[in-house]
Amino acid sequence: MSWHPQYRSSKFRHVYGKAANKDKCYDCVPITRNVHDNHFCAVNPSFIAVVTECAGGGAFLVIPIKQTGKLDPHYPKVCGHKGNVLDIKWNPFNDFVIASCSEDATVKIWDIPNQLLKRNITTPKKELLGHARRVGLIEWHPTADNILFSSGYDYKIMIWNLDVKDAVLSKPVKILDAHKDVVLSMSFNTDGSLLATACRDRKIRVIDPRAGTVLQEGSYKSHKVNKVLFLGNMKKLFSTGTSWWNNRQIALWDQNDLSVPLLEEDLDGSSGLLFPIYDSDTHMLYVVGKGDGNIRYYEISPEKPYLNYLMEYRSHSPQKGIGMMPKRGLDVAACEIFRFYKLIPTKSLIEPISMIVPRRSESYQEDIYPLTAAAQPALTAQEWLNGINKGPLLVSLRPGSEVVNSLPQFLEPEPVTKATDLSQQQGGGGRMSLEDKQKPREIEDSRKWLKVEEKLPKNEQMCLSNGFDIFECPPPKTENELLQMYYRQQEEIRRLRELVIQRDVQIKQLELELKNLCTNTGNY
Repeated sequence: MSWHPQYRSSKFRHVYGKAANKDKCYDCVPITRNVHDNHFCAVNPSFIAVVTECAGGGAFLVIPIKQTGKLDPHYPKVCGHKGNVLDIKWNPFNDFVIASCSEDATVKIWDIPNQLLKRNITTPKKELLGHARRVGLIEWHPTADNILFSSGYDYKIMIWNLDVKDAVLSKPVKILDAHKDVVLSMSFNTDGSLLATACRDRKIRVIDPRAGTVLQEGSYKSHKVNKVLFLGNMKKLFSTGTSWWNNRQIALWDQNDLSVPLLEEDLDGSSGLLFPIYDSDTHMLYVVGKGDGNIRYYEISPEKPYLNYLMEYRSHSPQKGIGMMPKRGLDVAACEIFRFYKLIPTKSLIEPISMIVPRRSESYQEDIYPLTAAAQPALTAQEWLNGINKGPLLVSLRPGSEVVNSLPQFLEPEPVTKATDLSQQQGGGGRMSLEDKQKPREIEDSRKWLKVEEKLPKNEQMCLSNGFDIFECPPPKTENELLQMYYRQQEEIRRLRELVIQRDVQIKQLELELKNLCTNTGNY
């Protein structure tokens, strides 16, 4: 019998949760008191949206992500629904478009202005009228542009193509009528070709959304499922629910065989729902408890035991809902691999919680930031409806290498040459990737750098240009951009110091050779 060590080697073994300071929280936010089991919060790098209390209909707040502190009690709302708002989701490819669904049986698409809201938004960009009863869930397609899924209490899932020009849509492109009770949860696989659902009839289904066929269906007598989640490309599903004895429970399933779970585990006897959240880049799974302040996190492996418990973030403040920041909005300088926004209605507070990998180095940690999904669609809506599947476009989180909407104006290109051995030892500093050239970085005095580079030999120009792209661009506007620029400048200063030291060594060597030459000629 082989011996298995108790501890596994993992770079995420010491990940810890860090709550933001009070001045970085969002205070005096009237969070909804609705008992519906949803996140009630949606986050992107520009805004945080939260469902709020509103008399005579439903509303939600859209707050700029940098506008922390106390919220003005008269802050404008997005209020066009006639019933309570049950779910909100940002468009993954457009930070200024958000979808909402409500008890009034409608789904609405809203355009959010780039500047601070000055008055209530009451007119949606589009209105989707198809459900006969209230709409409880909405999900954007992960790779196709302008494809939205909605699920209602009429037991139907509707697929909407928002590329059409009509402001009011009453006919979805597809209706999935495979459920006999209310759908509690929806989740896509990585390329959006499959949809997993959890239903109130205790069954988990894997559906081909374009064909409308159920590929797998299953339930287990000792597991009453509430939420289900695709685990990226691992061909596995993760579900949370309750056991026979009403204990909170988690289960892992093979997506091709839902008859028996691969793993089943009771967590505790609390009554609140468990929200599962999966990070496919780091293979970390977070389980957030509603009604308590805990966030458990695990690492997923393709082989047994599949689920490896890492740690638990604990807090005395219970959360009603949770929001998740997309990877492109994280602070990579602080080694932040995930960020939650915790809704605390008892304090009218939204508290950011950062999951951090402890590292001493200030440089970019490439091993904990693999390529992640970009904010650009891989397919058009029509291409996906025609049967094409494509995974998400990937982008590096290294500062300055994001995908941009419009390419900058380049100066004259530099000859790409090899850097000195010293710069290569410091993390490949002499190389500039294609992605690094796609996005201009915030620098001042770029012409001064050009003049310095012109005086240097050609084989050392790349040493100086690593920290900066040579473009004309405005100074940093946000604290995060300023911090990134600061670290790049520190790295550049270090390289320049090393270069000066090399020069001093070369000068001393030349002086010694000159003295030796003089003494030799004097002897003759």
